[in-house]
Amino acid sequence: MHENHNYIIQKKVFGIEGSPRKKGNSDILLEHLLRVINEQGIETAKFSLRNYQFGSCIGCERCRKDKICTGLNDGMTLLYPHFLESQGLILVSPTHNYNVTAITKAFIDRLYCFYEFSDSRPREWKSRLAKQGRKAIIATICEQESKENMGMTLEAMRLPLEALGYDIVDELAIFSLFDRGIIKKKVEVLKQAKRASIKLVKAIATCND
Repeated sequence: MHENHNYIIQKKVFGIEGSPRKKGNSDILLEHLLRVINEQGIETAKFSLRNYQFGSCIGCERCRKDKICTGLNDGMTLLYPHFLESQGLILVSPTHNYNVTAITKAFIDRLYCFYEFSDSRPREWKSRLAKQGRKAIIATICEQESKENMGMTLEAMRLPLEALGYDIVDELAIFSLFDRGIIKKKVEVLKQAKRASIKLVKAIATCND
């Protein structure tokens, strides 16, 4: 385990999904991913962003001094501790208009507080979460059938997480799903998700303490 900034990273997986639809396909997919991880003996925590009231980053830059977001006092203060202490992360968002949902984007933007910047021009930067052995799965569900219609959804999750210091161990791009809960009938999709969960467990288990 690594201790840093008053938190201890644990072999635990923080699962979060950004669908506005309760008990929809993203919700069910995350539950399935976490269930497999639990069965492998790893503790998990599941959160749905629609249940938390929080705003997007306001650019106040107070986090540069405080090392956490203090410019807003909202639902993100409840999520930060779970995020920080979990070595594993699963982030799921349906595709909305070629991208992640608005609430998923707001969540990602609020992780800006974990960067440090120099006073040079242009500013050099680094993540305080880097080199901590953090691992992640990203997943998106698209109603349409082609990757073009999925747009930049995976990139919108992958690039910020990699910049923060996460190793993305698997990506799930799931197509042709819309009806609420229909993913339960997609056996091959659930098998693919199970394989991704096992990869995440192995990545966490083999990471040096």
